[in-house]
Amino acid sequence: MRAGFGKFIITAIFLGFAVSVNPHPAAAADLGLMTSGPGAVGSCSEIVFTCENGREYPLCPIAVTIAGEVVTASLYTGRHSAMHVRMIPMGVGYRYAGRGIWLDGFRENALLNFGKHSQVACTIQHS
Repeated sequence: MRAGFGKFIITAIFLGFAVSVNPHPAAAADLGLMTSGPGAVGSCSEIVFTCENGREYPLCPIAVTIAGEVVTASLYTGRHSAMHVRMIPMGVGYRYAGRGIWLDGFRENALLNFGKHSQVACTIQHS
């Protein structure tokens, strides 16, 4: 009984140490697009991608974490056409993907991919 309790205590100590020590804490800006918070849901003017093809693609958040990271959104690719995109966790940077379209980026720089053979470089304009 005493040996089992001792192993439990040692395991708890090592688990607590492992959880508290993180050699590379990820910055929130590296994990996904940031908004001003949950109040930004539905606001299409807060994140706009300005691309080299001369077009602007607004991103309208649908779900936002408490920290302000966009989890799901609508990416407007035309006058009235919106594509539902969802954040895919990446090691570095962010990826938002929908059907036939995905957006890869790191901080304010992004590549907007329309299928396998068409991509355009973009920058984020925060309002």
